Amino acid sequence: MPPLEFGWFIPSSGDSEAFGVPEATIDIDEEHLRRVTMAAEKAGFEYLLIPVGRQCWEAYILGSFMAAETKRIKPLIAARPGYVNPVLLAKMISTFDVMSNGRICVNLIAGQSEIEIAEEGIKYKKEDRYAIMEEEVTILKELWTAEGPLNFDGRFHELNGATILPKPVQKPYPKFYLGGGSEEAWNLSAKHSDVHLFWGDTPEKIQENIVDIRERAAEHGRRDAIGFGMRLQIICRETEEEAMEAADRLIRNIPEAAREILKRDTAESVANQRVQQLAAEKGLWIAPHLWSGLTRFRRGAGIAVVGNPQQCAATLQRFIDAGCHSYCLSGYLHHEEAERFGRMVVPLLAEQNPGMVKAA
Repeated sequence: MPPLEFGWFIPSSGDSEAFGVPEATIDIDEEHLRRVTMAAEKAGFEYLLIPVGRQCWEAYILGSFMAAETKRIKPLIAARPGYVNPVLLAKMISTFDVMSNGRICVNLIAGQSEIEIAEEGIKYKKEDRYAIMEEEVTILKELWTAEGPLNFDGRFHELNGATILPKPVQKPYPKFYLGGGSEEAWNLSAKHSDVHLFWGDTPEKIQENIVDIRERAAEHGRRDAIGFGMRLQIICRETEEEAMEAADRLIRNIPEAAREILKRDTAESVANQRVQQLAAEKGLWIAPHLWSGLTRFRRGAGIAVVGNPQQCAATLQRFIDAGCHSYCLSGYLHHEEAERFGRMVVPLLAEQNPGMVKAA
């Protein structure tokens, strides 16, 4: 298994330690984004997940800001099918890679919300978006490695002698990440991803999923080329009681209307459906120290690891033992939780996994 790596989430749509309580909420501005970015860099995180969506700041511009403010950490920025011409996207990513000296990763996203995608003028259905993404990733990789002009004749794109400069610093190209629970997502990851990120689930189920996707990757000669990770929330405090209280405070004032919006926005997302299924079947605790409370209103990766440092490390160790090496995390408030995780949890994981954790 590759060395453990940790990524942190940039809350470009807002931050809070008690949702629904105005005085506990931080509106996003340049100062807070810098605060979170620098906390993640100092804590030793390898990458920064920059979200996309109607309430988020523009990811590539924000990623450029973060790269300029830091020395080591890599922005993980979305490539979404149908949004940007793939030749231009290849040039954008490779230019970013050169200007940052090899500090960008690519996050493949087909979209969680059909409503939001329609709002933004993308008319393709989910299955077509994955087909477009497969073409676009193929084009990106070929443009970055081609020694001459590229011709491409696909269902959605046709290129006649395309070339780009500059070529990426990272060879052969930046790493690709993909998170999703659908058949289309798993098949695309098997063919193209360096890391497939699962949303919260039980370690036993994740181990089953890894076997499945690795078998699919083997069909493309990539059985050992693909790695796996978890997209999770983290709520770590000095004591278990403090962590439980912090978790409860996060959601106790969320209005019921937020749940209805969540259902509407994510009705066709397989990964979201799985998270909601777990919460419905198992309640607030889907496994020891794995809490589903945030799934009541937050789309995407709402499962949280909750506890004291030893409990959080032990819970993550179960996913490590299942075969996951990459951990894309978030917590509230984001700059404070990043600092706690780097100070209290990473040393425990380094002790439990000798030689597998990079020094900050």
